[in-house]
Amino acid sequence: MGYVRAVNETPAGRVVLLTTSHRVAPGLLSWPAWQALHGADDVLCADAGHPQLPYLREAGVDVKQAAPTAEELVRACAGGRTVLVVATAEGDRPLTDGLARLAGSGRHAMPDLELLPGSYDLPGARLLDLVQVMDRIRAECPWSSRQTHRSLAKYGIEEAYELVEAIEDGDRTELREELGDVLLQVVFHARIAEEDEEAPFSVDDVAGTIVDKLIHRHPHVFGDDTASTPEEVKAHWLRTKAVEKQRDSVTEGIPLGQPGLALAAKLASRARTAALDVPLPTGEGIGYELLAMAVRAESTGVDPEAALRAAARAYRDAIRTAETA
Repeated sequence: MGYVRAVNETPAGRVVLLTTSHRVAPGLLSWPAWQALHGADDVLCADAGHPQLPYLREAGVDVKQAAPTAEELVRACAGGRTVLVVATAEGDRPLTDGLARLAGSGRHAMPDLELLPGSYDLPGARLLDLVQVMDRIRAECPWSSRQTHRSLAKYGIEEAYELVEAIEDGDRTELREELGDVLLQVVFHARIAEEDEEAPFSVDDVAGTIVDKLIHRHPHVFGDDTASTPEEVKAHWLRTKAVEKQRDSVTEGIPLGQPGLALAAKLASRARTAALDVPLPTGEGIGYELLAMAVRAESTGVDPEAALRAAARAYRDAIRTAETA
């Protein structure tokens, strides 16, 4: 009986499953991860090409290439030993499922099981996946590989309109999807831009440009200026933008290809912000009437495009009602 009790009381050991993110540079691991790696009796990894291995071995960690079954791993922990498994990119699902089955059977003295994240995804890490996926699609897809900035231009407009529609509908699921479609346009164009022979740039250049712009135009956040109201923030923005652009007219930079009501409202906004008292041009026809209405809407804080879309939706609903009457 004494012998049986001694066997049953033998420490079952510990299994540590170390996970890492491929979106974080190899070798950048948490301090608990390094402690576990140096303190383990055995460190195993099934993937001989795992990106972490060169850095672990350089740090003095003896990593053995092995893909033990759940039963083998449990036996390796007998006597209170700690075995650390560096998880592969696939997550070692057969091993974890096998350990779960053994634990559920109740017939095995199971070691302590610990899931230890060695590195975490930072906010925005999935954007790296998007860049990699787009790079492969550009290289291997017969349609995507032939697209140009000009051929994609119409899709940028369409996706922007679909995003606006999702916002106005209040559909959160649709909003998330449409934001992704708009983001795809940015990444797609940036990938195409890398191939330009005269002036190439990458998605990192695009991100760097907007980061620099945002920091420069928010001195109340990143500098010594102060702003306590939205109006003061807007004043900061306009001053820094004026210095950057050095434009001769407040109308410069306004895209004339945008919808007419939006164009009219934007022109009116620029004129009002610059304190310019500009009489509306007079003329015959509905265009001048729409111009006057758009300017009046903008002066009262109403987006004429959004207002017209709302009215058009009501008209659409009325048409559908008439069709079913």
